[in-house]
Amino acid sequence: MINLYDEAGAVIGTVSRERMRAENLWHGCATIIVRSVDGSRVYVHRRTDTKDIFPGLYDCTAGGVIDAGENPDEAAARELREELGVEVALKKLFASQYVDDRTRYHVWVYEARTDGPFTHQPEEVAWGGWMDLDELRVRIDDPDWPLVPDGRAIGREWLRQVSSS
Repeated sequence: MINLYDEAGAVIGTVSRERMRAENLWHGCATIIVRSVDGSRVYVHRRTDTKDIFPGLYDCTAGGVIDAGENPDEAAARELREELGVEVALKKLFASQYVDDRTRYHVWVYEARTDGPFTHQPEEVAWGGWMDLDELRVRIDDPDWPLVPDGRAIGREWLRQVSSS
């Protein structure tokens, strides 16, 4: 079960993940941009071909759906631990929404700084490696690079904020 949200971002109940996907219901996600300790690189991974949404595509964030009873901070720490096997301090960056014809959710974006080591969750992560910020910017702007669409949108916003700070 996961938290069910309204369009304004308030938790209004719980729902099964299957129903949320089938009916494209509002839900919450916590997502983490994992940067190297020196800040020059971002950890990018390829999703497994068995993921329920955007299988086999690359992602520049770790993260996932907020479970029933969980808040975004708890979900971010859990997702980072589950997907990449990392437990480090998280910095909350911004909140936003993502909507397309397959999914719609409220997202809380975090940053983690670590050089690893990483232990991939085999059900979710097929491959992972470092990408420097300039290459990531080029890849995000390349519509032919197989990046998850929500990761593209979140990555663009994050890079815009990084460039202006």
